[in-house]
Amino acid sequence: MKKEEIIKLILEERQRQDLKWGEQNHNIYKWLAILGEEIGEVNKAALEDKYDEIIDELVQIGAVVIAMIESLERNHK
Repeated sequence: MKKEEIIKLILEERQRQDLKWGEQNHNIYKWLAILGEEIGEVNKAALEDKYDEIIDELVQIGAVVIAMIESLERNHK
């Protein structure tokens, strides 16, 4: 998969997250907990050797990281 395709998947996931959750504004600790939960899911998929789920979870991790940066920048004082 090319970088452009991966980035497209991540941006599409960001759109899904915004539709589902709306604009998210959390402190860094909450964001790290959310990210940690996503990392746990990719670890579980890896342990179960589920390639497609691994890719899906990694895309979600990428989208969460973008959401974190957006929120932190939006709320930086």
